Amino acid sequence: MTPAYPKAHGLLDGKVTLVTAAAGAGIGYATARRCAEEGATIVVSDRHERRLAAAAEALTELTGVKPLAVPCDVTSEAQVLALFDAVVEAHGRLDVVVNNAGLGGTAPLAEMSDDQWHAVIDVTLNGTMRCTRAALRQMIAQGSGVIVNNASVIGWRAQRGQAHYAAAKAGVMALTRCVALEAAEHGVRVNAVAPSLAVHPFLAKVTSEDLLAELAAKEAFGRSAEPWEVANVIVFLASDYSSYMTGEVVSVSSQHP
Repeated sequence: MTPAYPKAHGLLDGKVTLVTAAAGAGIGYATARRCAEEGATIVVSDRHERRLAAAAEALTELTGVKPLAVPCDVTSEAQVLALFDAVVEAHGRLDVVVNNAGLGGTAPLAEMSDDQWHAVIDVTLNGTMRCTRAALRQMIAQGSGVIVNNASVIGWRAQRGQAHYAAAKAGVMALTRCVALEAAEHGVRVNAVAPSLAVHPFLAKVTSEDLLAELAAKEAFGRSAEPWEVANVIVFLASDYSSYMTGEVVSVSSQHP
């Protein structure tokens, strides 16, 4: 049984928070909404401009505050730099970055093309690296900040047809741990979440009901997570309640190895 949607507690009051891949109905939008409800000053980004505008409008209706919305394709260094410049120009600082952008796909490795491999790696791993690097440059200069990366339990466990995605998410985990050590002396924390199955309308459209049911049956609660349940963990990692946590990959599932 899904729990009730949580009440806000002001966990991110006044924190300038950027969420990438925040359009649509998945973890990115749920995270932007939960951060806004917790008092953050939100900036949302996505490469899909129409959906980004719709997400910004929905957040405005929910919170009464219009977020800065900046289109960005995380595979472009120029666009990533422009995104971070826009945040700092608008708000003067950057307190939290949630790197949510990722790209999936299914193909056995023997049948996978180089283009399929590179597309997933470039968005999911390289895109996280580009945004983390840009965030670090700002946060190190200001002496504080939090980065939360979206990994996946598939970075730990095997699944057929997911070699590219699993490799990318395992890379995000390793990136998180290494960067956390580099950033700690500057007052910057870097952690990651590793969700398992969080069903939203787009995922349900592109995934068979049988596969979703099979994956849900493996979960301790016998159901998929709601996107906002993953977002709650991201909010915790972004907040001062996790002030002594860095370099951690937090499983939002029962499937940690």
